[in-house]
Amino acid sequence: MIPESLVLVLVAALAFVSVVGVGWVFVGGKQRAVPSRRFKTLGPAGLKRGKKKVSALDVASNRRKQVQETLKDLEQHQKQQRKKTLTLKSQIQQAGLTWSPSHFWVGSICIGVVVFGILMFSGRPPLIAAGLGVGLGIGLPRWVLGFLRKRRMKKFSREFSNSIDIIVRGVKSGLPLNECLHIIARESPAPVGPEFKLLMEGQSVGVDLSTGLHKMYNRMPLSELNFFTIVLTIQQKTGGNLAEALGNLSSVLRARKMMREKIQAMSSEAKASSMIIGSLPPFVMGIVYVTTPAYMALMFTETNGQLMLAGGMFWMACGIFVMSKMINFNI
Repeated sequence: MIPESLVLVLVAALAFVSVVGVGWVFVGGKQRAVPSRRFKTLGPAGLKRGKKKVSALDVASNRRKQVQETLKDLEQHQKQQRKKTLTLKSQIQQAGLTWSPSHFWVGSICIGVVVFGILMFSGRPPLIAAGLGVGLGIGLPRWVLGFLRKRRMKKFSREFSNSIDIIVRGVKSGLPLNECLHIIARESPAPVGPEFKLLMEGQSVGVDLSTGLHKMYNRMPLSELNFFTIVLTIQQKTGGNLAEALGNLSSVLRARKMMREKIQAMSSEAKASSMIIGSLPPFVMGIVYVTTPAYMALMFTETNGQLMLAGGMFWMACGIFVMSKMINFNI
């Protein structure tokens, strides 16, 4: 027979074990259910957030790739455009003239022939007359063309930042880009207004904006216009805040203009010195020729004197060219 005390101990132990088992089942099931519920509630949102993050990164990387591809295309196109802007036909267009290259060469030949004829009738040696005729026939029209070209570019650069400000204000007020370009074509002074007018006329016949801007750059090869073309081309292909980009470009162009004017003011003393030094030899020769003509007549009548004058003019031209390069800065 089992003692009654031992039976009571076994019954109590079994009851304790059963109570602990039931409690463990309920408590453990709830603890396992809570993470599952949290996963069900938070899991899709977390996945959605991850998808959003990944999609935003993909959009940024795709936009970066598009910008890089656009810049590569623009760089290749600009290399081809630089070759076109150096042609005689492009230089005549950049000067705002309506001549053709054939007219330019005919005018150069006429100037050379006239100079050669005047020198021959005045009794100068044929070699000197031929050299001066060829030099003036080729150099004088080129100098005039370069002078007109630079003057027109300076006018365009001076007014271009104001035109960009018109676009910035128009875009911020809700106007489309084409309407802003029309306003510039109507109200801006020459040469900015006529150039934008040609751009809008090209768009009216089906030429897209990027192609029209590249043609404008051929007629006006300025770094400011190149920046403007890059900004509009990238904005059309990748999107972005056009007003902010053009506003930054306008501030950069104005800063470049201020720096250019500051350098000109600082280099004015050197320019005045170079002009005085360059004008001294002809001035002294003229004074000597007026006071003692017989003394200077040998420089014009003798062959050695003429060669000395030609050599002196050549070296004077070299010195003036070197001094002009030393005091001129491109910003």
